[in-house]
Amino acid sequence: MSNNFMMKNIRFDQRLKNIPAEIWSKVAKIDELNGQWIAGAKLGPQILSRLKRSVLITSAGASTRIEGARLSDEDIEKLMRGIDIQKFAGRDKQEVKSYIELLENVFNSWRSLKFGENTIKHFHGELLKYVKKDEFHRGEYKKNENKVEMIDAVGRSVGVLFDTTPAYLTPKEMQELVEWARESLAEKKYHPLLIVGNFLIEFLQIHPFQDGNGRLSRVLTNLLLLKEGYLYVPYVSHEKLIEDNKPDYYMALRKSQKTFKTDHEDITPWLDFFLAIFLKQSKMAVELLSKESVEKLLSVKQLAVWECLEKADETTTGEIVRKMRVARPTVKQALDKLLRLKKIERIGLGRSARYRKI
Repeated sequence: MSNNFMMKNIRFDQRLKNIPAEIWSKVAKIDELNGQWIAGAKLGPQILSRLKRSVLITSAGASTRIEGARLSDEDIEKLMRGIDIQKFAGRDKQEVKSYIELLENVFNSWRSLKFGENTIKHFHGELLKYVKKDEFHRGEYKKNENKVEMIDAVGRSVGVLFDTTPAYLTPKEMQELVEWARESLAEKKYHPLLIVGNFLIEFLQIHPFQDGNGRLSRVLTNLLLLKEGYLYVPYVSHEKLIEDNKPDYYMALRKSQKTFKTDHEDITPWLDFFLAIFLKQSKMAVELLSKESVEKLLSVKQLAVWECLEKADETTTGEIVRKMRVARPTVKQALDKLLRLKKIERIGLGRSARYRKI
């Protein structure tokens, strides 16, 4: 165990000393909801694919808009269908395209992706690969100083939030941070959500690249949470939740980071925001299994069976077959799915069994 790792652990212990009970409560609730997701209904590949596509659009839009892009989710969907949107700057479209491609790779390949400096640099290169003017610094730590600025709704800077790590110290600080995060996650002394939260705020404090740090931090968040077992991440966009709470996001960063390298380091504001976002994401994931979101979980034919049941107090398989004019096995599969989802109940057995909404 290196001295750097031990020193960072001591600092982390100090940061956690005054964490209020509300923080631990959020962590426990997130894990409880994650357990509900894992134990819940097994969604079919068609449903998961549909949800994932929606999240790719939502996340790419939100993550780039946080940094000043202006494409709506509807515009992004058009781009994904190959329809060019002339009214927007090329850079906006290029950043969205690269974000979608990188995030999709994370969603599909997270098990084989290794968290480390090489991966972080590769991700950065992928994020900027379509923007010609970023060619000189893709995948390379910054050579010049940069600052974190708050961006308003029309893409203008409204002020500097904080200064970042000097360029000459960036390689050293990134190496130490990544090694600490990787070893801490493997050691399991601390809860992974606290480790990931601390990694993110230090990453954003260092601001290791000339551009793209905010977007990259959100891609890394998805990767790390998936690797730590939060498998609902591809089906609810945390980027959108950050966009919806952007002033609070910047305020939490500022409040915590201004205490860094002082005698009273405090990451409570940041952890409170970070965990509130993921608690909301967890709740939304579990709601995908709920009655109100049944239409998101069903195929077209299964949804038609559900709608047929909504119009009747009770009905049989045969009655549904006659009304819908579809094959009995198709209706039976839909009913079995609705039973597993606890959306309906069966009364009786065999061909005389009747079904009704719960």
